[in-house]
Amino acid sequence: MARRETRTVRDRPSEPVRRFSIMDLKHQAAEYYRSNEVPQRLEEVLNTMFYQRPGDLYGYLVNFFSELSKPPVICKLDAKSVLDGTGRPTLEVEVFCRVRNCDKIICSSMISCHAEILESASAEAIDADEKERSESLNKAIEWINESLNEMLRGLQPGDQQNIDELLGDYFTRKSEQYEEKREPVKEKESQEVMAPASPLATVSPGKKKPNKTGKKLSVVEKPIVPAEPPEPVLMGSLAIGCTSLAIAKSAATVRDIPLYSYIALLKHDQKMPKELVMPLPMITVLNCGKSSPGKLNLIKELMLIPPTWLTVKQALTRCMDIQKQMLKLIEKMNKDSSSAIDGKKAASRDAGKKTPLPVPKKISHLGCLVMGYDSLEQPLTLIQSTCTHLSLELGTDIYLGINCAAHELMDYNKGKYEVITGTPKSPDEMVDMYLDLVKKFPSILTLIDPLRKEDSQQWIQLCNVLGSKCYLIAEDSCRNLTKLLGSKKSNIPKCSGLVLKHINEAKILDLIQMTQRLDGWRHLSILGSPDGESSDDSLADLAVGLGTKFIKLGGLSRGERIVKYNRLLAIEEELNKNGRLCERDEYEFIDFIEEEEEGEEEEEEEEEEEKEEEEEEFDHTDSPSGSKQAVV
Repeated sequence: MARRETRTVRDRPSEPVRRFSIMDLKHQAAEYYRSNEVPQRLEEVLNTMFYQRPGDLYGYLVNFFSELSKPPVICKLDAKSVLDGTGRPTLEVEVFCRVRNCDKIICSSMISCHAEILESASAEAIDADEKERSESLNKAIEWINESLNEMLRGLQPGDQQNIDELLGDYFTRKSEQYEEKREPVKEKESQEVMAPASPLATVSPGKKKPNKTGKKLSVVEKPIVPAEPPEPVLMGSLAIGCTSLAIAKSAATVRDIPLYSYIALLKHDQKMPKELVMPLPMITVLNCGKSSPGKLNLIKELMLIPPTWLTVKQALTRCMDIQKQMLKLIEKMNKDSSSAIDGKKAASRDAGKKTPLPVPKKISHLGCLVMGYDSLEQPLTLIQSTCTHLSLELGTDIYLGINCAAHELMDYNKGKYEVITGTPKSPDEMVDMYLDLVKKFPSILTLIDPLRKEDSQQWIQLCNVLGSKCYLIAEDSCRNLTKLLGSKKSNIPKCSGLVLKHINEAKILDLIQMTQRLDGWRHLSILGSPDGESSDDSLADLAVGLGTKFIKLGGLSRGERIVKYNRLLAIEEELNKNGRLCERDEYEFIDFIEEEEEGEEEEEEEEEEEKEEEEEEFDHTDSPSGSKQAVV
């Protein structure tokens, strides 16, 4: 027993050694807390809290020390497949950040896939689109969960400039790799396939009188500019746009500010504007496009546009009243026509009178009623009658907008637009048609895509004759926002403004730069939703933060579109409550003829300045004994 006790005593550390280790730990702890200024901070908060006597002591401590904590950093990105408003798969990105030593989800964002297949497309085209969508979505999920996850880990979500540059560089590398793989295929295709000749614009059908004098007819067939090949969309490109939006939403959440305020800060170099302007909603009420049951193909969207003095809440209420009254008129017309047919069977033999089409109950994916008409004036007259019943004046209390989507109507075999089935029109005839239409209905405020982007000469003619009466907007020509930023103004059709969409590789800074460029050109910027929209309501915040003139969200049906209108209402109420709601400017149109003359003068001045600089350089270089002697 004595031996065992001796051993245990020997195994124990001596008392001075133990005291030394404890004292050493105390010194380390004191130095650790002193270097991090913990005692000073504790003394400061305890003194302040004693005088303020808050009801929640520990809540006060949490708020105090949270301001001293390190800024959150990105620790993980998680991408997954979800469903959009049409039931098709789309992308969602969740952002996890390390906040006060804990990893937690901050926010998520959704973005629609790029594919916008026509409703009238064949079953084979729809199957191919679904396959392409699925492959692109899987590639985007792979990019985010692997490469982008590693690339952005440890960065602060508020560093939008740096993160968007990294995303842009990553996309550029992927595009270059794709082009390298495609190079042998392109060479093989160029050798095997010959470019088809552009079709000629045929003369409008009619009776041809015999040419008795033997002279040639003066009608000249103008060649139709062939359609540009569709811009290839890189598989997985929507990963870039969705991640950029998710990072912006995370930064706003971390700063505890709304997304629209964060976007406004980015646009104005971190200086918050005192007031913000609410965009005007372009609300779709009818779809009479190519997929509708009638002969009319031109009006893909018939939109109601409120006057500038109405708030968003007032505008939505007015448009909803018009939509309800319009449905009542359609049902009444349908009942009258059915009773007339039942009472008079001979009415069907009267070819001169057309009975109204039955009311379809179909709601388009754009959130509006699908109607079939046989003439261009019928849907516009319906809106006119609706406004008369409500004691509203078209052109004062409400305006009209038409999304023509002319690029979907071109029949390349005929070389003409199929505006109405059986009534093709050449590009020049389209210009005359729009001129007559605006004369009949001066309440038309906006025409979107009235022509293909390839018909640049007709765009110029249309702007010269109608640009001072309504807005002529291009949408199809600005799908690729990244390419648009790298191009010159001359590569964009002459127009009053552009519809911008946040799709594919478009980053938040791309939208900001494009709106700034349009502001410099005195052009309108419109933020639009794609055909297959998701339930993410960020589009409303983007429009307010970017300061766009209009926002194009579709109709007042379908949840994925209503959620954005509700977000607009919430933003307007918040700005109004804080005294930051700015009044809108009146509608002003561009006089393109004056603008063209000013542009020519500026070009002449620039050419003269360049000549003077070249002459000065020549004088300097031509001097044998130095430039100063030559100038003297």
